[in-house]
Amino acid sequence: MDTAPTADLHQAAGPLRLVEAEIGKVLVGQHALLRRLLIGLLCDAHLLLEGVPGLAKTTVIKALSDSLDASFSRIQFTPDLLPADILGTRIYENGQFTVRQGPIFAQLVLADEINRAPAKVQSALLEAMQERQVTIGDETFPLPRPFLVLATQNPLEQEGTYPLPEAQTDRFLMKLRVDYPSAADERVILDRALTRDQAQIESVLSAEQLHAAQDALHGIHLDERLRDYCVTLVRATRDPRAAGLEMERLIEVGASPRAVIGMAQAARAHAFLDGHSYVTPQDIKAIATDVLRHRIIPSYEAEAEGLDNDALVQRLLDHVPVP
Repeated sequence: MDTAPTADLHQAAGPLRLVEAEIGKVLVGQHALLRRLLIGLLCDAHLLLEGVPGLAKTTVIKALSDSLDASFSRIQFTPDLLPADILGTRIYENGQFTVRQGPIFAQLVLADEINRAPAKVQSALLEAMQERQVTIGDETFPLPRPFLVLATQNPLEQEGTYPLPEAQTDRFLMKLRVDYPSAADERVILDRALTRDQAQIESVLSAEQLHAAQDALHGIHLDERLRDYCVTLVRATRDPRAAGLEMERLIEVGASPRAVIGMAQAARAHAFLDGHSYVTPQDIKAIATDVLRHRIIPSYEAEAEGLDNDALVQRLLDHVPVP
């Protein structure tokens, strides 16, 4: 088993723990959310955060950007937004056409309330998220590295929202549910809000340190049996009967092969942040719901029985044998 030395892993993970501490200055509770933001950072992958307004989704993403030595841009999605407002456009000046790049050309992009813009605007992100490049006119421009889209969205039940295209949601490594804080955490939030001196976030993670941490992930061992476990979990969303589950009537559309890759990468990052040099089944189970919840579509029968995406994934985790 080829694993990285534990001392090297702790050294590579050190700056990430500093990021956790910095974000903790403004974020109360939400430890699972913070951990998954770091997983997205390590995997150089896009994340989708869903929750009602006022749950500090935008605040935590801004705090993450402040703790990094990286360029940042925020795009507020609205019904009248145009693709050119995101990507950029060609303009005519001084007798010639030049390209004016849009806010997508940043290393960390906050797509705020992404589901308040129509589909043609949301789909403008597809090439950027997948190919890490943008085409404007007849020119193609590479995006900076790292490049992460951290999108927030309101629940679809809210007025003025549009469902994201399935091709776009599949490009997010994880969809994170942001819930209300506990009573104790909410009291701390109030106390902090009434304090005149607000916390200042310091930049504690350089691009070189982030690259070193990302490289260290390759040293996290993922056993062959656990690789099979990832494949079995994802394939069970498409063909539950093959996995011995009576769930085919509950899932209309299952997860794509992209989910297998995302699950393995996220599990490695989860183990890395816990200081382990190898992935355990618990690492996979810890991130499986976040990786799968936006990649499956429940059937009408599931909705009639009150089973949402999370409940369906939990059934898979409960019944698919662990190696």
